[in-house]
Amino acid sequence: MTAPTLDKRNRATLTSIGSHTFLGLVLVLSLAPVLWAVVSAFKPPTEIVSHPLGLDPGSLTLENFRRMFADVPLARGFLNTAVVLVSKGTLTLVLAPLAAFAFAKYRFPGRGLLFGAVLVTLMLPTIVLIIPLLLQMKELGWVNTYQALILPGAVDAFAIFWMRQVIAEIPDELLDAARIDGCGELGLFTRIVMPLIRPALAGLGVLTVMNIYNDFVWPVVAANSEKMATLQVVLSTLAQNITGNRIGADYATVTGELLAAASIALLPLVAVFMAFQKHFVNGILAGSVKG
Repeated sequence: MTAPTLDKRNRATLTSIGSHTFLGLVLVLSLAPVLWAVVSAFKPPTEIVSHPLGLDPGSLTLENFRRMFADVPLARGFLNTAVVLVSKGTLTLVLAPLAAFAFAKYRFPGRGLLFGAVLVTLMLPTIVLIIPLLLQMKELGWVNTYQALILPGAVDAFAIFWMRQVIAEIPDELLDAARIDGCGELGLFTRIVMPLIRPALAGLGVLTVMNIYNDFVWPVVAANSEKMATLQVVLSTLAQNITGNRIGADYATVTGELLAAASIALLPLVAVFMAFQKHFVNGILAGSVKG
């Protein structure tokens, strides 16, 4: 084996070690605050404040969780979020691919103009749309209802754009062959298009779940009653709920219960990502093709 070959292999090995070391460092720095919050949720409140970086396994307790469930309507927040997540997520994953299919595979007057209008909405900050949407919800009598939480934004412009890029890569000859065999337009979508875009749709599903689950600005405006509060709204008012429900609640107690609630709220997203991480990565790659 020649010296240049050895040098090339050595450089490749060093590059691999360096990249893995860098990625490992990024991983540690990214997970460190999350791990600290989860571990601290099991520590006594006084220990969280007095020894924030210390850990005594013998002192670990579930007291923060017990008190938090007694003081905060977290179950109601989870229920409202679940209703919104299932309803809004289903609408997004059904309607966005349908719209994308029309933009990608049909020729009709104004197609480019309509698709351009969809893309323009991506440039508008969410805060700009809040007042008009809230006025519409008021006129419809939907303030503090599930309709207000579900329908606005159910057909996401980014979802349409992403699905359009994926569907555009499907050969037109495949669809024409199905039409010759007598397949209708809806059959084309359900039997041909949907199976082919499944990885991208799975990736979109993970992103949709994350966006809806973490959404705070619109739910806090459209549903300001405690009965309709989603999980993120409940989390934002935890400190007030804790101090309001318990006289003399100190900073350490509030911190412990906040960490307990945040740790529980983290579980659904972690479970979804771990279950669908392969599909998510494949979907991201499928959505990155040039259309």
